[in-house]
Amino acid sequence: MPRPFRPRAAALTVCTVLLLAGCGENDDKGEDLTEQRLSWKNCPAPSEAQGGGSAPSPLPGNRGEWSCATMKAPLDWDDPEGDTIDLALIRAGSSGSASERIGSLIFNFGGPGVSGVTTLPAFGDVYAPLRTRYDLVSFDPRGVGRSAPVTCLDDQQLDAYLQQDATPDDNAERTELVDGTETFNAACEKNSERVLPHLRTTDTARDLDLMRQVLGDDTLHYFGISYGTELGGVYAHLFPKKVGRAVFDAVVDPTETVEQGSLAQARGFQLALDNYADDCVSGAEECPVGDSAQDVKDRIAELLKDLDRTPVPGILPRELTQTAATNGIVQALYSKDLWKLLTDGLEQAYDGDGTTLMVLSDVNNGRSENGEYSNIIPANVAINCADDEPRYTPEDVERGLPEFRAASPLFGEYLAWGMIGCTDWAVPGAAEHPEVRAPGAAPILVIGNTGDPATPYEGARRMVRALGEGVGVELTYKGQGHGAYNSENTCVQDAVHGYLLDGKAPTDGTVCS
Repeated sequence: MPRPFRPRAAALTVCTVLLLAGCGENDDKGEDLTEQRLSWKNCPAPSEAQGGGSAPSPLPGNRGEWSCATMKAPLDWDDPEGDTIDLALIRAGSSGSASERIGSLIFNFGGPGVSGVTTLPAFGDVYAPLRTRYDLVSFDPRGVGRSAPVTCLDDQQLDAYLQQDATPDDNAERTELVDGTETFNAACEKNSERVLPHLRTTDTARDLDLMRQVLGDDTLHYFGISYGTELGGVYAHLFPKKVGRAVFDAVVDPTETVEQGSLAQARGFQLALDNYADDCVSGAEECPVGDSAQDVKDRIAELLKDLDRTPVPGILPRELTQTAATNGIVQALYSKDLWKLLTDGLEQAYDGDGTTLMVLSDVNNGRSENGEYSNIIPANVAINCADDEPRYTPEDVERGLPEFRAASPLFGEYLAWGMIGCTDWAVPGAAEHPEVRAPGAAPILVIGNTGDPATPYEGARRMVRALGEGVGVELTYKGQGHGAYNSENTCVQDAVHGYLLDGKAPTDGTVCS
């Protein structure tokens, strides 16, 4: 979570985005895009913007290769016969028999700004059971990766931008933060002016429906995670009769404004920190970062104050600042699997070594070891600012700081100041919150995790209510971290498999522990 962008929310440690590619050519004007045929080919190795590395590994069990294709979509859905953009797709064909195949299951992993083309193969083993009856498909949403990507600052400029203090203590720091935000936003407008007006979630929902048709499905079978649940809700509102079997996991609250959502995240990350501290001191081994849960949190708070005054060496030549440390802690709280790494990072930082917390911060920011960034930051900002109507000034933030500090002594100010990110954005925001009411839609399984820091549990119930009577089916997972299915909890996965594979939704109100 960069300084800080608003995650609705991130997909854990996969923060890489695909090769930059521009809009399509004008010779596609007037074409019936529902009739296009996709040319599926072996996927290339990740590009610089994806974070580098090798091409996707063979499918689980060495049963074939991942394949990639490009789908054309209107740049402007209000002018569907005008210019087009290219959307990058990835697919793993069904492993079952043709007679058992239901269709395509399309994934969106959140962010907004996360590349589905890189994320789906990274979690191929986790989702392999669903491949028995579906082709597994994901994509880079418009503005992300290879899909008409948003570009703003270069890598060196981003390094400098992210070293600024995200929680100003005086007028000089406040001016630097505001000026830095204005510079970032101006660079986005300069480098991505053509695409910025067309990045609303409603645009991506229409892309989804085009994708459904091009893939040959009568209804959309869908797995949305984090911000992907908001996208799914918007799709259900626009196309209720086209909803097939759908699962929403790590659910965004569709009823909240930006300020309400930021406050909820402050509470969510504070709860996750509380749970981390409790876990550290309750283990069989001595907790190396505190004698009690309160001591763990007090020492972290003191560390952040010390770093605000005097940063320590991080990944040279960069220093671990208060902002980078906070960002690294936030990243670790997305998954209980990262709590041990958080403990190691805190131990190091107390000894003057910021390496591990800086690594965690870099992962959240989409920065690779060689200093190259994916476009997760610009895409996230651009999509959020296109969606969110409110624009907050520094004075608005300062008025709200007492409430944010009460919600979280550690993360409150950090999340409050993040609200100024859209203040000078070139494109007006669409609405205070998304419309997801979907009367007549097929049942949607909505999963909330009681320990989720980024999409707090309460959002799942509000999504169920907002979808409308008879649509949302609520399932509660009493766990830790962001999301439920990826926890590999048997109860959760059985419920998801039962619905997606067999069409049998669990009883509304089911609880998994």
